[in-house]
Order: sequence, then structure tokens, then C-alpha cells
Amino acid sequence: MSDSRTEPPSAVPLGRLERGTLARREVLGDAHVDRAEASLTDFDRPFRDLITEGAWGTVWADDTIARRERSMLTLALLAATGNFEEIPMHVRATENTGASREDVMQAFLHVAIYAGVPKANHAIKLAKATFAELDAEHRAGLDSPADSPADADPAAGRDHE
Repeated sequence: MSDSRTEPPSAVPLGRLERGTLARREVLGDAHVDRAEASLTDFDRPFRDLITEGAWGTVWADDTIARRERSMLTLALLAATGNFEEIPMHVRATENTGASREDVMQAFLHVAIYAGVPKANHAIKLAKATFAELDAEHRAGLDSPADSPADADPAAGRDHE
């Protein structure tokens, strides 16, 4: 199934890498992707290609479920599996996916019931801090929350998303 959000009209269908790059930019924002690409090396390029094709070009580019729901699923899975490093990035992405703050809380409430209160508690703490950063950025008049360097810490090792 083709996703009109990630495949511009053309005679030649896009490959997974191209579809993934478009989806990644739509969800995470150009500023985030540009920062990640700027730090890319020959060593980590295969990993970037893998996640761009697999996560973004296959899963996120599929329109079977809406990005709002996909965003909620991603946040819940990250929290449930204890992969907390990516939660702030995906909380920021909710501004592009349509998931509301209430949606995010509902996802973490499910985590509390099905995966454990400590994991949900930590995820909520991270989301709360990220929403506070977003609010401050909006008050400061940044054009886009993706313009913020807050999610660009190369030391975190997650610049490939």
C-alpha cells in the first residue's frame, strides 16, 4: 500500500531507502535529520541505512495505521522495553504525527499496567521534561521544535534516528 505522505507522484516508485528518508523527515523534522546526517561516517552509514529502510521505509511509511497511532505504539514499546534514550525524540515527533499529550499519557498508562509502573514512571518523567522544553521553545518563538538542539546530543549515540 502506498502512502501519499511519503511518496510524491512519479512514474517510478520510490525504494525503501528513499521512502524511509521522506518518512523520517516528516516525523522527526528536517533539522533533526540534517544534524544526524552531518555526523554520519562510513562506519555508521550501514546502520543508518538499515533503520532508514526498515524502521522508516517499511514500518513508518506504511499507511495501514495512522502516524498518530504508530507514534503511540512506538512510545509504549520504547517504555515497555526500557529503551528510554529515544523517548524524548519520539515525544518531540508527536508534534508531527498528531499524537496529543493525552495520547502519550494513555500509552504510558498501558505500559504501567502491562509492563510495570517503574518503566511507565520513568517514561512519564522524560515526556514531562520534553513537553516542558517544547513549551519553552514555543514561547521563545522558535519556528519549529525540531530546530532545537535539545535532541541532538551526539554523545547519546542515537543520531541515526
